[in-house]
Amino acid sequence: MVSSLAVVAYSVFKDAAGVAGNIFAFGLFVSPIPTFRRIVRNGSTEEFSGLPYIYTLLNCLICAWYGSPFVSIDNILITTVNSIGAIFQLVYITFFIIYAERVRKMKMLGFLSAVFVSFAILIILSLRVFDFASRQIFVGFLSCASLISMFASPLFIIRLVIQTRSVEYMPFYLSLSSFLMSMSFLAYGMLNWDAFIYVPNGIGAILAITQLGLYVYYSKKSSERQEPLIVSYS
Repeated sequence: MVSSLAVVAYSVFKDAAGVAGNIFAFGLFVSPIPTFRRIVRNGSTEEFSGLPYIYTLLNCLICAWYGSPFVSIDNILITTVNSIGAIFQLVYITFFIIYAERVRKMKMLGFLSAVFVSFAILIILSLRVFDFASRQIFVGFLSCASLISMFASPLFIIRLVIQTRSVEYMPFYLSLSSFLMSMSFLAYGMLNWDAFIYVPNGIGAILAITQLGLYVYYSKKSSERQEPLIVSYS
């Protein structure tokens, strides 16, 4: 009786962590909305790059495939969060293509096609070449590497914050959402004994904590500064 209750509690905690990760990830998915409001308002993509959305789409597709029953066991909440993320990225990419100049439009269409072709190759290769155990390792390593590289992308922002001594370019709620999501999936991966989930999210949590620490430190410094901040990119 005690053992069965422990199993149920364990499953509840694991699922709760996964659901929380899905909820907190929503904050990351909606973060580009102000950018695309500006794009739609101005009728131009200006100097914005569409590559981050292409890369995030590929990452979401790989991770969604890893969480599916075809690749891993009891990881469906990984599939749900990344499927939602993929939908958001497709919407952003569609708006970017609509408002981009012809040359950039064609490049984005080319990149988008490359993502879908690559994902199709991944599915066919993983299903036809590998058995279930090998398939999980193969796709798991790909998803882990993809997640780590995505979580490492804020390193540029961290360096910029330190250089400018300003948190202007590091939104607090974006860093907070990243921290909460990473911590949730860190717990989910550990409860599910899945290193392909808890390792990259552990790294993501550490980077998010670093961002939050810098935000607290430099926002305090900014409030103490009397003169206006002038940033030069020359």
